[in-house]
Amino acid sequence: MESLKLFAKEHLTFKKQLIELAKADVIKTYRGASLGWLWAIIKPSITIFVYFFAFSVGIRGAAKPVTNLEGETFPYFLWLIGGIIPWFYVSEMMTQGTDCIKKYSYLVTKMRFPVSTIPTFVSLSKMLINVSLTGIVIVIYCFYGHFPNVNYIQLLYYMLCQFLLLTPFALFNSTLSVISQDYGNLIKSLTTAVFWLSGIMYDISTIHNVPLRRILRINPITYICSGYRDCYIYHEWFFGENKYRSTLGFFGVVICMWMLSMYVYKRTRKDLPDVL
Repeated sequence: MESLKLFAKEHLTFKKQLIELAKADVIKTYRGASLGWLWAIIKPSITIFVYFFAFSVGIRGAAKPVTNLEGETFPYFLWLIGGIIPWFYVSEMMTQGTDCIKKYSYLVTKMRFPVSTIPTFVSLSKMLINVSLTGIVIVIYCFYGHFPNVNYIQLLYYMLCQFLLLTPFALFNSTLSVISQDYGNLIKSLTTAVFWLSGIMYDISTIHNVPLRRILRINPITYICSGYRDCYIYHEWFFGENKYRSTLGFFGVVICMWMLSMYVYKRTRKDLPDVL
């Protein structure tokens, strides 16, 4: 609790700086490029186009359309991008988030900036990109004739879920990666494994092995990506009969992640400037 109070105090004290640093992080990442921060949108947009070409033109019969309970049919491409957009945010936080304290080490060593706030403004910067990409996905769905409905309100909820999960995750990883380079390399090397275990490319509910399916559903990334698809396609609420257990499980993971990150932060906060 003491660590959590300190964490909250540091964020309230530097709340204005957090917003400005989040904006600066987006710009800094793509500094030197003619299009600047627009590359943050262009790069994933190219990936989306590649998937569109692959599943709508190249291997059209390889992936079946998806039908919701209301009888609406969605091309596999729409189902795919509905879940892959939040993944871009996850992957950025697993790679760049793990290195964020090292990247901004001068804030700690020269300015005595609170270490706990660094993963937060980095997470905010990635969230800004995620919001922009979500807007692009909504436009694509409209192009296919599927317009926004009341379930789209949940997009704000699932964005908040991402932030609540991945911010302490980045604090935990970035702190330990300062102490051990091997740990940082391990987390980044697991990115591909997490991608394939999170139901991004396939529907986990179609797995016939029940124990395996239950294990995969524990993955909090699966909860988030499935939640986005619930907004776009299945029109299910996160508090519905089929989702409340997953919601409780997700927030159980979030609470554990916050407890771990606060513990590590408390133990290493005073030593990090010397290590950096």
